[in-house]
Amino acid sequence: MSTPKELRYTKEHEWVKVEDGKVRIGITDFAQSELGDIVFVELPQVGDELEINEPFGSVESVKTVSELYAPISGKVVEVNEELEDSPELVNESPYENAWMIVVEPADTSQLEELLTAEQYEGIISE
Repeated sequence: MSTPKELRYTKEHEWVKVEDGKVRIGITDFAQSELGDIVFVELPQVGDELEINEPFGSVESVKTVSELYAPISGKVVEVNEELEDSPELVNESPYENAWMIVVEPADTSQLEELLTAEQYEGIISE
């Protein structure tokens, strides 16, 4: 199972990548493997405001529907439209092609509360 060291993580299994002052968000390899085959992804619209730890969308698999939780507060500036037609990308490429949204953070200090790859691996190995 892959846990890229350069990313940060949440206990709810989202990953976060800081790029040019913005934050790219997706779900982890562990999360997609637990969910099984992803059949639908519901994401917010560009311009939506997110609140940290509040749901911003959902992922539906053949087994269940799972909420997505905002790892940071801010404004959605980009949405991965490709997931609408190809939700299976979440299973195939959770870190590269299946990023979900890009957010302009309201408070970058919230990033310090996110888990390192080592801390996240500690949680999922329990």
